Amino acid sequence: MEADIFFNSWVGLVRILVVGTLAYAALVLMLRASGKRTLSKMNAFDLVVTVALGSTLATIILSRDVALAEGVLAFGVLIGLQFAVTWSSVRSTAISRLVKSDPILLFYRGAFLHTSMRESRVVEDEITAAVRQQGIGSMDEVEAVVLETDGTFAVVKPGNARATALSPLAGVPER
Repeated sequence: MEADIFFNSWVGLVRILVVGTLAYAALVLMLRASGKRTLSKMNAFDLVVTVALGSTLATIILSRDVALAEGVLAFGVLIGLQFAVTWSSVRSTAISRLVKSDPILLFYRGAFLHTSMRESRVVEDEITAAVRQQGIGSMDEVEAVVLETDGTFAVVKPGNARATALSPLAGVPER
């Protein structure tokens, strides 16, 4: 067994401490500067950016082949692309549809919408669990359950279901 498997040198440890701290500080500052949208609930695109940022941070800290300046530039590129895509998606319906999924109605007025559930890979138990998490004991007390664009379930109680809130969803019958 090699001795350097547990300890290589103090230089390596100091490098990780210094570069890791500076890279972390740079990432936090850049995320704060990019706005709240970068840190919001995640859709698929946001998840990819978050994973890429984490991977980049780990590479900067652990790889001696990547200089701090290169890593900070990589952060800037990822955050800049994230900003550009979100900025564009607010201004273009086509880009918004490309980046985000649409909310999907899974339960409506006492009926599970099995086609939507199958397409979304959701089972009844997940829907009833979301209802219970809202403190509701019976599906009769639920107007609708929607799978939102970030993967969360929105439970709508009767009386809260305004036409403007549910009408854009596929599967909502006309009143």
